[in-house]
Amino acid sequence: MKVVLGMVTVPSREVGERLSSLLVERGLAACVSLLPSLVSTYRWRGKVEREEELLLLIKTRGERVEELRLALKENHPYEVPEMLFFDAHSVFPPYLEWVAANTGGNNE
Repeated sequence: MKVVLGMVTVPSREVGERLSSLLVERGLAACVSLLPSLVSTYRWRGKVEREEELLLLIKTRGERVEELRLALKENHPYEVPEMLFFDAHSVFPPYLEWVAANTGGNNE
């Protein structure tokens, strides 16, 4: 099993907490950390935008990424949400076991 780290920006703490709970409750993520206060600068529909956002750091197993991505797409308020996923290397073995135990299936 491989651990995957996801990075997803959200517009508010309320949205971040709602998505975090949804992902953990469904067993799609073992843990979601909500990091406050970042500023994103980006081009949207031909205009440079700057917005305050928060960042979700999502810890999951590789096999759950597509299902997790679908849940985010269905529940995220952005038209095109930032969803980046990276394979984790050199994961502490007890943490790897914990992630596996908490992302094994639908826990609803």
